[in-house]
Amino acid sequence: MSIQAKFIKFHDKIKISREDSEYKDAREKDDSILKAIKSTLKDEGYPVIEDFLQGSMSTATGVKNPGEDFDIDRAIVIAFDGSPDDPIKVKKIVLKVLEDRGFKNARIKKPCVTADYVSKNLHIDIPVYREQNGEYELAVGKKNSSEGNKEWSDSDPKGLKDWINDSSAHLGSASKKLGQYKRIVRYLKRWRDHKFSTDVAKKVFSIGLTVMAKEQFSPSLDDSDKANDLVALRNTVNAMLSGGYFSYQGDDLYKVMVYLPKSPWRDIFDGSSLNTGTQFYNKLKSLRDKLDKAIDETDLVKQCKILNQVFGNDFEVPSSSSNVKKAAYATAGASGTSQGA
Repeated sequence: MSIQAKFIKFHDKIKISREDSEYKDAREKDDSILKAIKSTLKDEGYPVIEDFLQGSMSTATGVKNPGEDFDIDRAIVIAFDGSPDDPIKVKKIVLKVLEDRGFKNARIKKPCVTADYVSKNLHIDIPVYREQNGEYELAVGKKNSSEGNKEWSDSDPKGLKDWINDSSAHLGSASKKLGQYKRIVRYLKRWRDHKFSTDVAKKVFSIGLTVMAKEQFSPSLDDSDKANDLVALRNTVNAMLSGGYFSYQGDDLYKVMVYLPKSPWRDIFDGSSLNTGTQFYNKLKSLRDKLDKAIDETDLVKQCKILNQVFGNDFEVPSSSSNVKKAAYATAGASGTSQGA
């Protein structure tokens, strides 16, 4: 079995989609909550004219969380005409629905209404938009925000989703390159969940990883279109490190800044601490170095041991070298190894 086959096996273990059996409870709860929100908002005079998935379930980049928690990211849209001037008014209605249905820690965050459903291991985010002529505005503000800190803000949630799913920039083998990109996003998410403490991992946002990987994606396919995820991941991570996202602040500290590629064009890590930026940079650099070692290694078992340290036990290590072939085409197409990193 080649190292690529090991990567695919690992990917299949960590991926999750809305259609998977493990996601059944989350899917049913999502449908039930949406029905309740639609009914309540209609009664309040703000009928839902549209709803759609956001986040990893809408872009095929979802991963199973180590704690077996499941995320729902469901956008709801009301019409511009008849919408309240105060964006928090609609968010308070959504909050009440979640509270009445037994969600814990239900609260209004600046970009969305969020809550946890402990018995189902669910975390839910519900952004609220209003729409007119295909243009969307996001309800921004917390429960008790002052007038200057709440607004209907221009946003392009569908544009962001389309940007992530777009393969037009890839010349040749576009669908295979897009598939490799999405696998890399999943690898990065699992690396984050494995290598960071829970508190810091929550601040290394999935959308940040997704945007960075998209902007710096370095595909690796050979002449017969066989993918090499190890090399693609290494080169993408290396490009992320040098992509201008991390600014040195002195005293070995770094600030991370990653801008959304669509409206509202905000910094995803706005308000992020130097501790988060520094850990992110240092661990990403360590990941690059470990991937270099894996590329340079010719023994499949030793390669897998390195990658097991990076990703955790879902990246399996074969029992012994005597039962496996030497690493197949591990370094083919590498644009840098540990000697040159």
